[in-house]
Amino acid sequence: MTAARERATGQAKVIPIETAPSWTPNDGDGAGVGAFASMLADAVGGALSGRLGPVAESVLGKGWEGRAANGLAFLRRRITGDYEVDEFGFDRELTEEVFLSALRPLAEKYFRIEVRGIENIPAEGGALVVANHSGTVPLDALMTQVAIHDHHPGRRHLRMLAADLVFVLPGVGELARKAGHTLACNEDAQALLERGEVVGVWPEGFKGIGKPFADRYKLQRFGRGGFVASALRAQVPIVPCSIVGAEETYPMLGNAKTLARLLGLPYVPITPTFPWLGPLGAIPLPTKWTIQFGEPIRTDTHPPEAADDPMLVFNLTDEVRETIQHTLYRLLVQRRSVFF
Repeated sequence: MTAARERATGQAKVIPIETAPSWTPNDGDGAGVGAFASMLADAVGGALSGRLGPVAESVLGKGWEGRAANGLAFLRRRITGDYEVDEFGFDRELTEEVFLSALRPLAEKYFRIEVRGIENIPAEGGALVVANHSGTVPLDALMTQVAIHDHHPGRRHLRMLAADLVFVLPGVGELARKAGHTLACNEDAQALLERGEVVGVWPEGFKGIGKPFADRYKLQRFGRGGFVASALRAQVPIVPCSIVGAEETYPMLGNAKTLARLLGLPYVPITPTFPWLGPLGAIPLPTKWTIQFGEPIRTDTHPPEAADDPMLVFNLTDEVRETIQHTLYRLLVQRRSVFF
């Protein structure tokens, strides 16, 4: 299937999704692939239930049989192409079984994220989550995705709006699409919100994530408020989100601007560990995180046409920004330590 809807010339630039990986083989190929998948699953299952059974239990723990069965069923569906991808490229099963499973230990064990105010994200229908951006590497966005899915009673998925750079990096763009993310433009944001999705946006962009450590927790400019206009048109609430702990994961002491220009990157960070420790310098510091979801700011008190009122958009944008900034200050005062 092809990607997000076609748009008229002159509208926001959209990077198209390549042909989706889900495919329907012809009868002959399908039978062969299905037989191979079944044979592979049977072989692995037979090995684990035979002589390797005691070893598997000692390594994987009790209940490993169920987890192994689910894993083999997942493998079969991937081999045969028996899975769905939406028009934006979102692969729900791959996100839940692979991406979130890989990120979960980082959120729970490494950063020990405390999630507050998850009840402020609606149980159903669209909502726009607006958060501060920090930390040199966009781990804050990924951790917010895990927090919403794992702590919300409805296990809702966060559909993030990402910068152009994400979709031009080899491999990264395809993974981002599969994880449910799309280009940060008003058209895509409004389409997702109108479909009842929870959409995440980080208005500070690279100015926020790449700011010097000396400016930590000081919000940068929120742009022209395009996210507010999308929420007004879709008539969905805006949920301010304040993240504490991400700023200290990679303290940015400097920026190798010449190298950044050569590589076509917004910045190349210099931190206390990178590049001095080589690959080890890419390991984030184990800071203690708090993610606070604030009370929703309603937009349905205004008509959709209010999105064209620049003064209203400016005022709502400023209200969201000030809410996040004051919440950050309050959380910092309450914090006992950066690491505990």
